[in-house]
Amino acid sequence: MSRLDWHDDMAGDIAPVHQAFEREYVEVAIEKLVPLKRLRDGVHESKKYAQVLSSIETIGLVEAPVVISAPGGDGQYYLLDGHLRIEALKQLGIDSVSCLVATDEETYTYNKRVNRLAPIQEYRMIARAIERGVAPAQIAEALGLEVRTIQKRSKLLDGICPEAAEILKDTNCPMAVFDLLRRMSDARQAEAADLMTGQNNFTSLFAKALLAATPDDQLAKRRRKRKAEDGEPPNSEQLSRMERELAVLQSRIKSVEDSYGIDNLHLTLARGYICKLLGNPEVIRWLTRNRQEYLAEFQRIAEIETLVPVPEPAMS
Repeated sequence: MSRLDWHDDMAGDIAPVHQAFEREYVEVAIEKLVPLKRLRDGVHESKKYAQVLSSIETIGLVEAPVVISAPGGDGQYYLLDGHLRIEALKQLGIDSVSCLVATDEETYTYNKRVNRLAPIQEYRMIARAIERGVAPAQIAEALGLEVRTIQKRSKLLDGICPEAAEILKDTNCPMAVFDLLRRMSDARQAEAADLMTGQNNFTSLFAKALLAATPDDQLAKRRRKRKAEDGEPPNSEQLSRMERELAVLQSRIKSVEDSYGIDNLHLTLARGYICKLLGNPEVIRWLTRNRQEYLAEFQRIAEIETLVPVPEPAMS
């Protein structure tokens, strides 16, 4: 059998993928849009709404709202995503908008599974816009920020080595961290970025600790020599010890990550089995008579709602 024949045979066994959106945009009068949620009070005074309004007013609508056709055939559409954008369009006096038409009435994924723009991605977007001739003042107006903020963000990677930038490209790393990384050599920047990623800790406090633990020969500019105070060991010894402890901690965390998934699965199955046992009256009576301490522990395990902390949903 040739490779092409094998591919054709396999293609016949694959179920077709359901199309989530219509291929063509549809122009909808804003008065025909029926929102599926009510905006919270005071949203028009929020910073996010001001940014959306300023962006649309300056460069137009970037992301189309998502709608689904309402039953009845009267031209109405349910608004699944884009409520703030529609409010801004109303305020600007715009009567219609091009919408992306969904094939399922699903709003969860739009608001709960959004990948926020990382600082390095934002930097690249701003830098590309400036290269194309867009003035920083115009970008600042579109994003609702000050011009000096845009100018600072356009220089985010100045003095940052490519290896560190690659490691941190998808992380929510504050701008203050990049200021601290610039004070290190290129090799140390990459090492520090790897440590922050391994610890999943991108705070400026952790970056300051890494900078403090950096030997003088790995700094972009050497520190001034200072005398150790009476009775205190030289500062370099403390910093070297801190660096070694961080390296050991990172290796331990990586070793735990390798078995975390399967361990969590085993614990979940064990909890389910214990819950099933406790649902048997005969088992309860036997444990009560013979192993009361086991019964108390089993009940504690059965009452656990989740083995993993659930983060609070972000406010949209």
